[in-house]
Amino acid sequence: MTFLLAARPAWLSPRVARVEVLSGLVVALALIPEAISFSILAGVDPRVGLFASFTMAVTIAFTGGRPAMISAATGAVALVVAPLAKEHGLDHLIAAVIVGGLFQVVLAAAGVARLMRFVPRSVMVGFVNALAILIFLAQLPHLVHVPWLVYPLTALALLIIVGLPRLTGAVPAPLVAIVVITVLTVAGAVAVPTVGDQGELPSSLPTLGLPDIPYSWDTFRLIAPYALGIALVGLMESLMTAKLVDDITDTHSSKTRESWGQGVANIVTGFFGGMGGCAMIGQTMINVRNGARTRLSTFLAGVFLLILVVALGDVVGVIPMAALVGVMIFVSAATFDWHSVRPGTLRRMPKSETTVMVATVAVVVATHNLAIGVVAGVLVAMVLFARRVAHLVTVDRSAGPDEAVYRVRGELFFASSNDLVGQFDYAGDPARVVVDLSDAHVWDASSVAALDAITTRYTARGKSVRITGLNQVSTDLHDRLAGQLS
Repeated sequence: MTFLLAARPAWLSPRVARVEVLSGLVVALALIPEAISFSILAGVDPRVGLFASFTMAVTIAFTGGRPAMISAATGAVALVVAPLAKEHGLDHLIAAVIVGGLFQVVLAAAGVARLMRFVPRSVMVGFVNALAILIFLAQLPHLVHVPWLVYPLTALALLIIVGLPRLTGAVPAPLVAIVVITVLTVAGAVAVPTVGDQGELPSSLPTLGLPDIPYSWDTFRLIAPYALGIALVGLMESLMTAKLVDDITDTHSSKTRESWGQGVANIVTGFFGGMGGCAMIGQTMINVRNGARTRLSTFLAGVFLLILVVALGDVVGVIPMAALVGVMIFVSAATFDWHSVRPGTLRRMPKSETTVMVATVAVVVATHNLAIGVVAGVLVAMVLFARRVAHLVTVDRSAGPDEAVYRVRGELFFASSNDLVGQFDYAGDPARVVVDLSDAHVWDASSVAALDAITTRYTARGKSVRITGLNQVSTDLHDRLAGQLS
């Protein structure tokens, strides 16, 4: 009996289940306008994005590696597939989604999740801050050229979301805000933009099928670049989001399972005619901030989405966009790492760390693509790290009448070894020269080539050079490459 209680899923607890159910409902409401918007961005019918959000959420609830993370149709994937949909139609897009899912499964098996070790903290901070900015910027179209009543309604939604938790935590504040704003606008016959204005909601369930395309090598060559884009962008955003949720909830998740889980979800989504997707950071933040921690909230977000748009489409259609905008603005403010931009923090942080964070934010905001920004941030971090480490190599000379000894300290690689050759006195040294590498490590061919150049210059002057102190790894590399690089 004790074993059965220990193995009982957390979401079977009434208290946990209540949080998971209500949070899933709030997420489903927030998914609807986003899915419609991303469908328009991809150039397809709104039902394609809505059905994709349903199948992604439900599938990833079982296959994903990060509980409580929401996956659905996203803007990043929409940007990748938009040119394909425009030039070749929906069926080619669906085929690309299926192949993209297969690529993700292959990449997961190849261990792509382990690459997350190379993402520095400053890139993560930049990712979070850029994400918050993008969430906020995505709300601006709903706040310009709209009736003036939108502004007080949005402010009221924010007031409820911020103030209600101080009074009670029994019901998620975003859900209360959506209900209150909807009741006010319907009861008062207030004419403001609604969810129904974003696009027509579907009235039937998604059906299983295959894309109507020529199954040939030429078709594969056509869709493969888009499929690879879906796979890479989707995995990068999903793994970054999973790491962020790990940090917020102080729990660990399986990044490898999340990688192949995303692939399976995209394959399923493709067969049901969806546009594909990946982890949604904004909706995930809503879910986590509401207290959800299990797969139940993710599963119910997809189920509630389908029920809302198919069975209760008329009700959902009258929800004011002002309510959802208020929810997303709050999520934006809660997501942003305000501590990272405080003057005190900026003064204490190394300039290189701040530069990496700012570069990540700038690229993401400029491209509206989180994956590109993360890659740019990692590249900037690599360059700055290499530059910093390159200056940590020192060369000390001690010379007698018959022999000069150079003691090299530090890590020798392409950035640091380039300056090494110029730190020797080739003309003034005696006939015997010793290069002591006891406190150094040779990492690459550039360093071996630099040592070859030093030896060659002394040999040209009739002097002998002896390289000593190499550790085993450095010795193996030097013996293998010395004299073979010119």
